[in-house]
Amino acid sequence: MDSIDLETPEPRRRWPRIALSLGTVALLAGGFYLAQNARTADASETETKKEETKVPIPVDTVAVVAGPVSSYLAATANLVPENEVKVLAEWEGRISRILVEEGQAVQKGQVIAELVRGDSEINLEKSRVRLANAEAGYERTARLHREGLVSPQDLDRASMEKQLSGQELKEAEWRLAKTSIRAPFGGRVTARAIQPGQDIRVGQEIVTVASFEPLVARIYLPERDVLPLRVGQSAKIVSKADESIAFDGVIDQIAPIVDVATGTVKVTVKAGPRPEAVRPGAFVEVRIVQETRAAALLVPREAVVRELQRTFVFVAKDGVAQKRPVVLGLEEGARVEATSGLTAGELVITAGQGGLKDGAPIKLLGAEAS
Repeated sequence: MDSIDLETPEPRRRWPRIALSLGTVALLAGGFYLAQNARTADASETETKKEETKVPIPVDTVAVVAGPVSSYLAATANLVPENEVKVLAEWEGRISRILVEEGQAVQKGQVIAELVRGDSEINLEKSRVRLANAEAGYERTARLHREGLVSPQDLDRASMEKQLSGQELKEAEWRLAKTSIRAPFGGRVTARAIQPGQDIRVGQEIVTVASFEPLVARIYLPERDVLPLRVGQSAKIVSKADESIAFDGVIDQIAPIVDVATGTVKVTVKAGPRPEAVRPGAFVEVRIVQETRAAALLVPREAVVRELQRTFVFVAKDGVAQKRPVVLGLEEGARVEATSGLTAGELVITAGQGGLKDGAPIKLLGAEAS
């Protein structure tokens, strides 16, 4: 019986198959690499063509100018009359007439209202009669004293009666005068607190009178900020309702004490001539000049782009936008000082810079395009 060989035949033909597979993979990888490079090159070429044909972004520009700029101490307050008082009744009675209305101008000493005068007039007549009688009695007693018919004590009593009657007449005249309520100074009636026929008592408010010239703003500043200030120093007053309305003022008073509760000092600023639109009581901002630079390079506030701690502007030059870092200085209203990064006459972009990149093509609008 023949024996069976159980040994596995040697796989002599597998090596060519493996070699063929590796070669195929290498060829496929090389083809993929070439195809990928071709696509990348095509994409790059396409992007280049897009950049070359990119439409310029329309922008507005403003030229950098040299001019004065100032820094200010600023505080808000109401513009109020320097002289404003509540006129109070100095005698009791019933209101018979009111001679002014709110908003009406009055002169110093002008009658504002009148009380019923009947009782006061009667008392005045009584005092006159009493004085006349006392004077006649004194003359009679003096004549009798010269003739030795009355004692010196009788003459003294007659003299005292005459003096008391004179004082009573003056008091009656004063009371009658107080039935006419008068303006303490020239100004305008801002409020009326009484009605005809109303009974009033001593000390009751009648009207409020205010002098609108001048108006003042009382502001409160930290003690350290007040140290360099002086009376007579100029200030600017700006309406909070419309910041285009501004007029001059001057420091009129600086309080001699510091408010211990707030640590501030009251500074009174007197307003100069003002537009008619500015009314007493208006809410304003008072700006006191701290520093002025006469020839600063100024750009519009809207031209400044802020990125974290850095600031930039875009400068329009040779048809492209140049992103330019700048250092800012003083700010006043809509203008900002650029202490570095710009020169006078350069055009900074004020509108359209939101999506700009450095080197992006631009198209100037307005007068700068011509």
